[in-house]
Amino acid sequence: MTTRIVTDSTAYLPEEVLERHAVDVVPLHVVVGGRDHVEGQDISATQVAAALREYTVVTTSRPTPEVFAETYRRLVDDGATGIVSIHLSSQMSGTVEAARLAASEASVPVEVIDSETIGMAMGFAVVAAAEAAAGGADLPTVVEAVHARLGPSGVLFYVDTLEHLRRGGRIGAASALLGSALAIKPILAVRGGRIVPVEKVRTSSRAVARIEAMVVEQVAAGGTAVDLAVHHLDARARADQIAGELRDLVPGSPEVLVVELGAVVGAHVGPGTVAIAVSPRPGEPLPRTPSPGEATES
Repeated sequence: MTTRIVTDSTAYLPEEVLERHAVDVVPLHVVVGGRDHVEGQDISATQVAAALREYTVVTTSRPTPEVFAETYRRLVDDGATGIVSIHLSSQMSGTVEAARLAASEASVPVEVIDSETIGMAMGFAVVAAAEAAAGGADLPTVVEAVHARLGPSGVLFYVDTLEHLRRGGRIGAASALLGSALAIKPILAVRGGRIVPVEKVRTSSRAVARIEAMVVEQVAAGGTAVDLAVHHLDARARADQIAGELRDLVPGSPEVLVVELGAVVGAHVGPGTVAIAVSPRPGEPLPRTPSPGEATES
């Protein structure tokens, strides 16, 4: 049996990772000033950031069921006997619904998974699925591998302003922060598929420090090794700084990917946003860091 993996463009997996694991990506669309663009193909996050700064109207839209159906047909023609299709939270987009409509008419079993998250918190689960499939796992086992990664994963982030989330209707429970938005830097999280408020601080530097501390606390409490990614929109220097600090703060000095948010998510969070995606690896103990002065065996 051959199981193939599909995701959407909001996983923001680096191109070399997609190629290495043979993952197919169905892109979402972003509309800037009335012109439709395909994420990852004919518009960049930098262009979206510039449009937002100029107060140009930016909206997003899901892929059509027909695009998913064509993707599934192509994979079947290429030998797939099963497909696992993993997508951003259904509470943020209708992408999962479109995938399910196409899956219902596919000629092979297609398992559509609502990740209830976004970005690399989803992306790491996509990679886990691809690795399981490459190892010969059957469809149910691949699905289990996805859920094992998604369950404990999370995203913490802060935005320079809540205005872009408000305009896009994605603010949810964080709307309670709007009254004092000018005086705070909100720390937000994606939980249960929704954006929710976590804390509020006064400066961006305090927001970054607090998010880093929360990640370290989460990793310590979980007790397992983790994959980490720092997302940003037009804030590369700050993202690089955060990645470097996390490598020092998290036991085992994990690799920390720095991945710019694409046009679709960028349209909703705005320039200056930084986020940290945390994805625990089930069954892998957290590496132990020797305490200062601890004796080591020769």
